[in-house]
Amino acid sequence: MKSAQLGKLTSEVEVTNISKHGFWLLLDGRELFLPFAEFPWFRDVPGGKLLNVELPHAHHLYWPDLDVDLAVESIEHPERYPLVSKMGPHKGTWIGKTHFGVK
Repeated sequence: MKSAQLGKLTSEVEVTNISKHGFWLLLDGRELFLPFAEFPWFRDVPGGKLLNVELPHAHHLYWPDLDVDLAVESIEHPERYPLVSKMGPHKGTWIGKTHFGVK
């Protein structure tokens, strides 16, 4: 008899540190730095929302509180995925966030 799987599978992803320059993610045993200059939609986010990150697929990160998706490759090689964003009518509101895999 085979037991049913309880819960969902989760891979290791964790925000390990936040500074005024960016934040560090621990992903599958390696640490990645996301500078706010390259990922500005994270700059003014409350820490709790930044810490709530999921890894729904091996190469895909998701912040549900922010509705932000990122391909891991866009973090590893941001130069390959130029940032195209516009500030919204309210200061700090981003519209049209595009950074390969970003909504």
